Amino acid sequence: MLPNDTIIALATPSGMGAIAVIRISGPKAIALASDHFTAANHKKLETQKSHTIHLGHIVDGNNILDEVLVSVFKNPRSYTGEDVVEISCHGSTYIQQQVVQLFLRKGCRAATAGEFTMRAFLNGKMDLSQAEAVADLIASDSRAAHDIAMRQMRGGFSNQIQELRQELLNFASLIELELDFSGEDVEFADRTQFNQLLQRITQVLKNLIDSFALGNVIKNGIPVAIVGEPNVGKSTLLNALLNEERAIVSDIPGTTRDTVEDQIAIDGINFRFIDTAGLRETTDKVEQIGIARALEKITQAQLVMYLFEAGQDKDREIKALQQKYPDKSILLVANKVDAVPQSRRTTLKQRYNDLVLMAAKNGEGLETLRTTLLARSQAGAMGQNDTIVSNNRHYDALLKALEAIQKVKEGMDTELPSDLMAIDIREALMHLGEITGAVSTDDLLGNIFSNFCIGK
Repeated sequence: MLPNDTIIALATPSGMGAIAVIRISGPKAIALASDHFTAANHKKLETQKSHTIHLGHIVDGNNILDEVLVSVFKNPRSYTGEDVVEISCHGSTYIQQQVVQLFLRKGCRAATAGEFTMRAFLNGKMDLSQAEAVADLIASDSRAAHDIAMRQMRGGFSNQIQELRQELLNFASLIELELDFSGEDVEFADRTQFNQLLQRITQVLKNLIDSFALGNVIKNGIPVAIVGEPNVGKSTLLNALLNEERAIVSDIPGTTRDTVEDQIAIDGINFRFIDTAGLRETTDKVEQIGIARALEKITQAQLVMYLFEAGQDKDREIKALQQKYPDKSILLVANKVDAVPQSRRTTLKQRYNDLVLMAAKNGEGLETLRTTLLARSQAGAMGQNDTIVSNNRHYDALLKALEAIQKVKEGMDTELPSDLMAIDIREALMHLGEITGAVSTDDLLGNIFSNFCIGK
């Protein structure tokens, strides 16, 4: 599976910029670069130490293409585990094309999506879950998503899975050994210790599976639907949260007839706010479509903010919403508190738990709302050493591994023959191995790395 050709790709975004980085990896990387690089100190790249940078020119015959900096990384001390050269040139698209085309003519092949990282995996520089974390790190657009990707890339999740798999593999080996002595009625695997291991693995797998709900919303942003009757200030609230005039605000009921969405980060967590049409009975067909979409967004949202005017009693509407969506986290927000006396504020706080009092028009209560949203998302509770699963493939493999472990546990309890129990243990080992790449196929690797950007 290990390729033996030399690949090249632009490692920085395409287009014009101050500089561009062109990456070459493979057995001929340094030799090819040396053939077309004239160093300012007149030394050949092959004679230079690894992890050094050299000033000079990229030349095509007698034609100087650009003045560049060339970084040399010799195997195995490189990102891919192969010889790697990175050329930092000026960011002209013409220069980029000329340099890349030069090396393509001289024996390089254009790298496919994620091929540098795939080579790093195949050369043992990282396991599969760490390689996937590279893509997540590149795509991270919030502090929390960045933290999750960094922890996974540094191997915290991988180590946890590998330790569990190794312990299970040790017991599996003893059970397989028993099969070789089946006629002598001997037990090499201590069933009490094995049962304790299964219980511990079950708990760890359940914790990791449960963390996916949090990891998924952190990775993709937490959708928050802003709902309520017309003219309670939903669009004003959205504008206040975004600190810009994103939604049209008007005193005319039914102004918002479609959903308006935008995203902001609160303390490193991405929230995707959805302003919806006011909920009311109407004969306007266009407004009815908007209301139907508002109800649809409620079902899709992770959090629901229900706005009502502080001066109005909405017990019936609130109760109906809570009964209709019992599984939703509904945050009550009393808006326009600047128009009611202090006694009314006190009454509202006594009537509803975890109520946010706001005056969206002047920003009163906005910081309290942000704090409450963060607490409701549970993302703020993420500890520094927590392992959070955010990858769908890992989640699926964990579910299948847990199912296999539970079958092994049932086999233990019912004194299932060792040969049948060994089948379920092998299945659990396979699913755990799929996470780190200890068990992989060409199709799986192709699917994973095809989602990477070119040059990584």
